[in-house]
Amino acid sequence: MFPRIFLFINLIFLPVYLFADETKKSYSPSKVVYDLSSADSKVLKNVLDRISMLQNVYNNDSFEASIVVVIHEEAIPLFKNYRPSGLMVRARSLAMGEIIKFQICKASAKMQGIAIADLHDFVEMVPMADAEIIKLQKTGYSYIRL
Repeated sequence: MFPRIFLFINLIFLPVYLFADETKKSYSPSKVVYDLSSADSKVLKNVLDRISMLQNVYNNDSFEASIVVVIHEEAIPLFKNYRPSGLMVRARSLAMGEIIKFQICKASAKMQGIAIADLHDFVEMVPMADAEIIKLQKTGYSYIRL
């Protein structure tokens, strides 16, 4: 009888033991580059949620953490400054710190007739999205395609 009770108790509490460390897991700050090209505002909202959570996971460590969102193709119009949007207010607030940067592809913007003056002032222009992503990866950034 004792072995059955012991087995029963172990089966009940085994998940607690297996997943106890999951909630206490910590991550050291890293460098990440997100590749954003979708015009879907739901995708942008998801990106903002993810980078905000990642910034918190990294404890806002501006010395070791860096999160760059490289924006190109159909995503660029989402960042035009004539579009009042709660998403842009949120993106601006995330960019105010030292960790998160939003970079827009100048080549892609030019093909769409969009100038730097047409964009929100918290974004930076980079010559070409692909070249910027490659450069960041060579300097240790992990790549995340959206």
